[in-house]
Amino acid sequence: MSAILKTFGHILLTLLCLLSLNVQADEGPVVGYVKTSSGAVVLMSAGQPATVAAGTPVRVGDHLRTAADGSVGLTLKDNTMLSLGPNSELSIDAYLFEPAREELRLAARLLHGTLHFISGVIAKLKPEAVSIETPSATIGVRGTRFVVKAGE
Repeated sequence: MSAILKTFGHILLTLLCLLSLNVQADEGPVVGYVKTSSGAVVLMSAGQPATVAAGTPVRVGDHLRTAADGSVGLTLKDNTMLSLGPNSELSIDAYLFEPAREELRLAARLLHGTLHFISGVIAKLKPEAVSIETPSATIGVRGTRFVVKAGE
């Protein structure tokens, strides 16, 4: 009986260790990376939460959330820079950067909070291919830099 309990204990411990691992699912190509992060920031990738640090990859479909003490800065492959302030949430809905084939697109949603945006190559080559959606408006990027605040 004690051998069964010991085996069960080992299995349970193994399962708990596996569940506690912070593994980010590889769901598509990387479109950018976290460059800076402070405070509490969570990346939801393929439905799985992951802690964020400099170098964390970002993919289409990912959601980033910052807490009251959090902020995060991303740089996408075309050198677009996105910075989220405290209490913010952003999703990367579409990203295509293949300038040789003239396939360019960036679509993101700021669900709430603040976003500082500095455009990269996509906005310079094809401004109409970049859009940032908020709960009350869609921003078409025609300039190089803006700050937007959405919701409360």
